[in-house]
Amino acid sequence: MALMTVAEALALVLGDASPLRPEAAPLGLAHGRVLADDLAALRTQPPADVSAMDGYAVRAEDVAKAPTHLKVVGEVAAGRPFAGTVGSGQAARIFTGGVMPRGADTVVIQEHTSRAEGLVVVGKPTRKGGNVRHRGLDFAAGAVLLRRGRRLSDRDLALAAAMNHPAVPVHRRPKVAVLATGDELVMPGTVPGSGEIVYSNGFATMALAAREGGDILDLGIAPDRLPETVAAIRRARASGADILVTSGGASVGDHDLVQQALAREGLTLSFWKIAMRPGRPMLHGRLGATHVLGLPGNPVSAYVCAFLFLVPLIRRLVGRTDLDRKPEQAVLGGDLPQNDERADYLRATLAVGPDGSQVATALLSQDSSTLVPLAAAECLLIREPHAPAAKAGSPCSILKLGL
Repeated sequence: MALMTVAEALALVLGDASPLRPEAAPLGLAHGRVLADDLAALRTQPPADVSAMDGYAVRAEDVAKAPTHLKVVGEVAAGRPFAGTVGSGQAARIFTGGVMPRGADTVVIQEHTSRAEGLVVVGKPTRKGGNVRHRGLDFAAGAVLLRRGRRLSDRDLALAAAMNHPAVPVHRRPKVAVLATGDELVMPGTVPGSGEIVYSNGFATMALAAREGGDILDLGIAPDRLPETVAAIRRARASGADILVTSGGASVGDHDLVQQALAREGLTLSFWKIAMRPGRPMLHGRLGATHVLGLPGNPVSAYVCAFLFLVPLIRRLVGRTDLDRKPEQAVLGGDLPQNDERADYLRATLAVGPDGSQVATALLSQDSSTLVPLAAAECLLIREPHAPAAKAGSPCSILKLGL
């Protein structure tokens, strides 16, 4: 029986996932979140005609010709309007952001003026409306300026604040529970005993999930015993985890207990095993409302599967539309042999060719246990199933890694 393709597996992972319920996020905590509803302005900006420069608020007919002398009748600063009226032959000292006083329709910048006793001498004509920001120049109350589904940038937050929103409606962050399994695993900082290895998978998985907007619950390491594995899964569900990510133990060996534990808890399995390298023994299913991704135990396999499947799943739950990264075009930096029936995701470096093209060179070690090449990789070089041998300079597709 043919293994499921990556595309088919991803469709199943995303098929029953939908954005999480909305919540109000204060602006200071909304960066990178996704709007759950359209956002309309609660005010007009600017709310009145204001000066764009430091200078003098005048009537346009009084400065159509220069030089001219005007009587200074008041002063306007930002936040301190002038209560009087500027009449014919008069001017009011005004500073940037100051509300235009009644009667004035133009601002003469101070560089074109000089002061005499009680008078201002205007040395250069100014057109009507010059140096004035008119009411509603930026936006009007009621205008929808940020649309549902938008991932909020730093600039969007400035706009939302100016629109007078102290908080914005965004999709809730998914809670991502991460569980490692294996008697052989010990935490970093521990001196491994005979047959033990230092646990590393979860740190990359949790970093990926946090970067994409997940709230992380670290369940640590469960030993290869069914009761402890079941107990850890129950902790994830009791916490309200939207996603449970396991690492290791997803195969069918005597000590691979994750599938057994998940089945005992009522897992609805959608797939197990994919036609990809690394990452063939990945599984996916549901435990009620909790999405389950069972990553392989080898660290590179776990990372590649998290990159290809966990990232799009989190993006769907937080309301994003760019669910997966689109492959980019590059050229090979070295020869590659014919591929077999599985899609290959080779760890590769990137360089810029003489013609400006991206050059992807597969790293020498592609072993799924080696972390040095993974850390050095800048992209995943995609080899489709049954791809023929390819020479250096041939076109290829890549997925960029990195922040």
